[in-house]
Amino acid sequence: MSRKRVVITGMGAVTVLGTGLQAYWEGLKAGRSGVRRITQFDASAFPCQIAGEIPDFDVEQFMDRKEARRVPRSAQIAFSAAKMAVQDAGMPMPLASPERSGVSMGTAIGGLDRADEGIAIIRSQGYDRMNPFIVPTSLVNISAYLISQGFQALGPTLTVGTACATGTQAVGEGAEMIRRGAADVVLAGGTEGLIADFAIGGFSAMRALPTSFNEAPEKASRPFTKSREGFVYSEGSAVLVLEELEHALARGARIYAEVAGHASSSDGFHMAAPDPEASGPARAMKWAIADAGMKPADIDYVNAHGTSTPLNDQTETRAIKIVFGDHAKKLAISSVKSMLGHAMGASGALEAIASTMTIYEGIIPPTINYEDPDPELDLDYVPNTARKQAVRTVISNSFGLGGQNACLVLKKFEN
Repeated sequence: MSRKRVVITGMGAVTVLGTGLQAYWEGLKAGRSGVRRITQFDASAFPCQIAGEIPDFDVEQFMDRKEARRVPRSAQIAFSAAKMAVQDAGMPMPLASPERSGVSMGTAIGGLDRADEGIAIIRSQGYDRMNPFIVPTSLVNISAYLISQGFQALGPTLTVGTACATGTQAVGEGAEMIRRGAADVVLAGGTEGLIADFAIGGFSAMRALPTSFNEAPEKASRPFTKSREGFVYSEGSAVLVLEELEHALARGARIYAEVAGHASSSDGFHMAAPDPEASGPARAMKWAIADAGMKPADIDYVNAHGTSTPLNDQTETRAIKIVFGDHAKKLAISSVKSMLGHAMGASGALEAIASTMTIYEGIIPPTINYEDPDPELDLDYVPNTARKQAVRTVISNSFGLGGQNACLVLKKFEN
């Protein structure tokens, strides 16, 4: 029995490069960094004082003010990205077939800011002064609920939480809903909206963040270079409209690309450090390519996890060499985290959009800040400037804390 084909017909994003698909994509093509000094709290006591903050975001363009105030920032930007994606797909709101429409959203941290707010109130004023919705709006499924309710997507709903692999896995699992016939349309993506002392302090304690670029934030994220120090913590959200092929064709939808395959794996190695043998990421890539019915030599471009940490970039390069062999030298590879920073659970979804647009327009976004190549990392990382190149197939990698790995294979649509 042949499985159903899944295509991408709409995309929406709230990013450090701006709000909306075009602002995001134009920023990537221009090689523009969205990393800046932190303004959302006083970070002067921290060794890292920079992050990827979303500029000039007005939630009231997308949500009622009262409703927006009830939910955390991560849910606000997720709903906004979903609304833009549905509009981009030319679909009505609410969706035309509620029971055949699903949601697959992911987050790593979610509404932790609301939980923190509730803890502060109960300790200073007592439980009877707490917002009665503080618990449901603190849960990681609040974004999926908000999208499901707002768009009347009443089919299968899933919330994914696999750390930095979340966004990629959420898109993959959303495609699987359609493949198995459970839905015709799925709103899939990831979100993260917490630039706060908890995150910056925790990752600083882990020594995972860069500390030498507080005066030059745009230079801080530098994947695959010798001088990389750590990842730049970031925020953002991206939602893709996934649609069963015949459903999309019947309504005359524009098709950006096809979701050809996906897979996930686990290192089973360490809470924070990747397995130096790179076997987990290699398995995920191999399985995703096989799921797409392809061979490694069929892949044209790797949208890398590329975090700018010493161990992750080294491990990813090793995994690419394991999977692709001699073909690794022919691959274009780039990391959009060089411009976005690392938006945790949203990163994979943001990168799925970048990968889709790479196929759709034939332009590969660059790895910026590639000024001092690491001699041990010797592949083609598309340094500093976007590249015009026809791309038919992309594998997008996400490798998360706890050794949780996810990969998507996207391809040019051909009916």
